[in-house]
Amino acid sequence: MHPEDAALVDAALAEDLGAGDWTTECTVPADCIVPARILAKAPGVLAGIELAAYAFRSRSAACVIEHLPDGALVERGTVVLQVRGPARALLGAERVALNFLQRLSGIATLTRQFVDAVAGTGAAISDTRKTTPNLRRLEKYAVRCGGGTNHRGRLDEMLLVKENHIQAAGSVQHAIAAAMRTGRERGVPVEIEVRTRAEFDAVLPYAPDRILLDHWRPEDVVQAVQARGARRTPLLEVSGNLSLATVGAYARAGADILSVGALTHSAPALDLSLLVEGLEP
Repeated sequence: MHPEDAALVDAALAEDLGAGDWTTECTVPADCIVPARILAKAPGVLAGIELAAYAFRSRSAACVIEHLPDGALVERGTVVLQVRGPARALLGAERVALNFLQRLSGIATLTRQFVDAVAGTGAAISDTRKTTPNLRRLEKYAVRCGGGTNHRGRLDEMLLVKENHIQAAGSVQHAIAAAMRTGRERGVPVEIEVRTRAEFDAVLPYAPDRILLDHWRPEDVVQAVQARGARRTPLLEVSGNLSLATVGAYARAGADILSVGALTHSAPALDLSLLVEGLEP
């Protein structure tokens, strides 16, 4: 596991434990060893299982753990993780383990639903930077577990010229020309957002790596695909209020990439629970 991810789990455990798990300490003997399991209470796709396992091991190296892999499809009632160890350690790590696992599995599950909605079209489902602060690496990993792709993770990974940049630059032509110069100098890809067909036609000759069609209708995307012709550059990305009900129409219109902010900012947590199975002799 990446050291940054381990540090996040450590910080979450410190936040949750405070001065100690006093409820468990006063009710559970220190030498009590128990088996426990995490169960899926709804179907979904797993992500974050190693973080959950790390949370238990951080509380006690004596924990013995078996688990399914990230990316696994689970049904209601599936045993996701089994652990045997000191009861105090298991109970002290329970909420942190579940918080990471439920959050990331929820993202993976929603991503898989979007991926399934565009199956067979050739369109890729992508995330955005609309992520929880300091959890971007993990949330984008969860998107990959669900079969999606990652957009840029940081501002320095791509030049993405958006509406506000164009407004400040004075025109779409000034903005794209400056971005293309800088992109070539720094060896990073260039993408530009266009709101109208006129803007699309203005930037197409500059051959950016991607053109972002923001809040376009599917029939307008069809026209943009036709205007681009047989070439595969620039890639055409669609964003703006994409949903499971609409994403298929945009994929069939010929969009190469469908970027969905909801994957990370609105995914419901996957319903999982930890059950202690009883005392061992």
